[in-house]
Amino acid sequence: VTGPIPTHIGMLSKIQQLILNNNDLTGTIPPEVGLLSKLTQIHLFTNRLNGTIPTEVGNLVNLEGTFNMTSNLLTGTIPSELGMMNNVR
Repeated sequence: VTGPIPTHIGMLSKIQQLILNNNDLTGTIPPEVGLLSKLTQIHLFTNRLNGTIPTEVGNLVNLEGTFNMTSNLLTGTIPSELGMMNNVR
């Protein structure tokens, strides 16, 4: 998979796992990812994503597994909202 994560990803309201690691994704992580309220895991590692982690990711209250965005080109600070996720490793 190459290119940016489309903003309309937020329309996938029933998705439980977002596993897009080891691709060639570019651009920023769209804030619409925060609309995926049923997500339990998110894997975006080993891509070429850049920019900051959107604060809207803090809306993913059902995350209980892995939240992995390593091996990208992300910058900035980790949003404080992620500190509220007790079940994420």
